[in-house]
Amino acid sequence: MSSAAFDPAVLRTEARLFRREPGAIFWILLFPTLLLGILGSIPSFREHDDSLGGLRLVDTYVPVAVLLGLILGGLQAMPQVLTGYRERGILRRMSATPVRPVVLLTAHMVVFAGAALCSAVLALLVGRIAFGVRLPEQPFGYALALLLAVAVALALGSVISALSRTTKIAGAVGSAVLFPMMFCAGLWVPVRAMPHVLARSVGYTPFGAAAQALDQAAAGHWPGWTHLAVLVAWTVLLTAGAARWFRWE
Repeated sequence: MSSAAFDPAVLRTEARLFRREPGAIFWILLFPTLLLGILGSIPSFREHDDSLGGLRLVDTYVPVAVLLGLILGGLQAMPQVLTGYRERGILRRMSATPVRPVVLLTAHMVVFAGAALCSAVLALLVGRIAFGVRLPEQPFGYALALLLAVAVALALGSVISALSRTTKIAGAVGSAVLFPMMFCAGLWVPVRAMPHVLARSVGYTPFGAAAQALDQAAAGHWPGWTHLAVLVAWTVLLTAGAARWFRWE
């Protein structure tokens, strides 16, 4: 990242503004872990299941909780903030100052990426402490898959920002994309429990590939190169689309 696209002062300002948004803090940082806690409190979710390879349902929902924070941040929170800045003319006015609009966009991405990663760490810790879920046995592969998942979430959010002229449209488009992405991540049915054909199909979606890569790394295996390649391909394609379609005003 070039220094021209990064300004610590702008980053600190955007971080302070983020801390003043209780809705974003709840949905990105707290809701995934709260959902994990609710599901983990159900007795049947703590019973070992042979169809899941001897795992418990709560074990399979930790990767879902890890992905949920970055999905909500990338698809719902970030697009509405960026679209609001453009809608109110903030980006246009910044063009006449030494601080370029790209600096603001970079700061937003860093803030939301940081929040998503904090949410992931919180879900992992609560899963371990409250329900005895093992920490990832392949930490380096897990970290790589998680960083790629954050990148693809931000890229998808950038496309939504680029295509939405108002915050209302950004919210509507984000919601329309949100639910299919949460399904692919395994929120309603863990990917491990999906029929083979369905699991293979969602593996070619951004968060289906991320869920399977995280699941493999959690079990001690290096994430499948196919899943990592899917994440990289989606990130490149979505970033290119966002760069092509984004308008400052």
